[in-house]
Amino acid sequence: MYDITKLRHHFPTTTVYKDPSIMAMFLNAKIPAFLRDWILKRKAGSDGKIADIDTLSTYIGKIIPRREEKWRLEDEARSNGETSQFLARIDVFFNSKANYYSFEIPTLGFAHNQTVIEDYVWERVKDQLIGKAGGWGLIKLGYKPPEGNKSNGRFTLLDYRNFCPYEVNVDAFRIARKAFTAEEWMDIILGAIDYNPDGYSKAKINGHRLMEDEIWEAKHSILTRLLPFIEARVNLIELAPQQTGKSYIFGKIGKYGWLAGGGSLSRAKLFYDIASRRFGTVTSSDFVAVDEVKSINFKDHAEMQGILKGYMEDGFVNVAGVKVEGDAGIVLLGNIDVNDMEADRDMFRELPSVFRDAALIERVHGFILGRKIPSLTDAMIINDWALNTEYFTEIMHLMRTPAETLRYRGIVEQLVQTKCGVDKREKEAVLRLCTAYMKLFLPHVDNDLIKDFQFRQDFQKYCLQPAKRMREVVLMQMQIIDPAQFGTRSMSTYKLREE
Repeated sequence: MYDITKLRHHFPTTTVYKDPSIMAMFLNAKIPAFLRDWILKRKAGSDGKIADIDTLSTYIGKIIPRREEKWRLEDEARSNGETSQFLARIDVFFNSKANYYSFEIPTLGFAHNQTVIEDYVWERVKDQLIGKAGGWGLIKLGYKPPEGNKSNGRFTLLDYRNFCPYEVNVDAFRIARKAFTAEEWMDIILGAIDYNPDGYSKAKINGHRLMEDEIWEAKHSILTRLLPFIEARVNLIELAPQQTGKSYIFGKIGKYGWLAGGGSLSRAKLFYDIASRRFGTVTSSDFVAVDEVKSINFKDHAEMQGILKGYMEDGFVNVAGVKVEGDAGIVLLGNIDVNDMEADRDMFRELPSVFRDAALIERVHGFILGRKIPSLTDAMIINDWALNTEYFTEIMHLMRTPAETLRYRGIVEQLVQTKCGVDKREKEAVLRLCTAYMKLFLPHVDNDLIKDFQFRQDFQKYCLQPAKRMREVVLMQMQIIDPAQFGTRSMSTYKLREE
């Protein structure tokens, strides 16, 4: 476990006390971790703990209304002229034909066809809405009655404030990171996403307690899930046992990604809706994680396979003559038979045919071997001071900007040497994964530090070697699925350049 005193000293305003019983209460209420930590920051005492759970429950019920309370908010807006302030995600849409902005609040059932943002309000709140909170904020609604004999009554947005309670400064974050070793920092990141690093010493896989090197690998594999949070257009596959926390990390940790459940997904939802001329989730999310991939059912497999290949390769695709661009990584998640969880076996055996295509798999940057991750137990849930989840996910989001990526990718290019003539997609995958890992584990790097012996050792262990292994698993799966085309291909060598 990391040094709590040291952590709070270097992150004095961005740590929070995480009590498992309190966290379980939020989880049962289906409140994401980033909202939970915002509430705890406001309601905890100086010791970080909640003194009165009943008061906290009342506050949560008031600040985060449930879907069945929509009628109460509607009546409040109509009768009183405004609702009380509440916390929710709002999505804004500009109706170019009618020349007005509308909004929807999906969790409460407010749709675009019953809302409007009047111009004077839009001018006041647009910087907040287009700002850094991913649509999440404190909202106040009003009501605009029908005009004359028209049936055009609308709920209006009266106020919106993004809820981030502190300034998120990446440079300050980098400076604070310098105080910790790579091993300490790995444990701090685990705490930031609600894991207890000490709990891995008691973890088991297939009934066997983990050895020291397996503990490190389990921690590192868990944190590999964060790469799409911190680097644009990172495409991953994870096929793993159940109850290893996949859905929690991709669905509850941050506010910028989108976790799509199993069942039927559509081109319209993911990329572009031709009928409504609305862009899909890849254009507005940091990642799209497709859960329960075994049960995915696309109406037109050939269409989706072609669109996925194009988007995963280039970050854009044309749909009905419209260019659809995005920075979202594509993450495929699924549970497979334990007997298939080896890199040299067909791990795609049970997946739909749309994914059993070597050309599509080639566009995946890395494969997370889920068999290295133990099932979640109570001992693996944090019970102490930790980095605020909301703060840390905001930092990761800010580090996805082109300027940040160019900075880190340039350093990776300086550090990593490979042979001439290496496969283009393979090299891009390894270097992109290295860049994401560097942002996650070694964000404090600069041109002087890359000459430091310990830094170079850390880069090799935490970034380069894992990136190579992840890409090698992808290649092995391509060879199994299409041996005629990929059977003789081998990985190139990637090593640290000489100083």
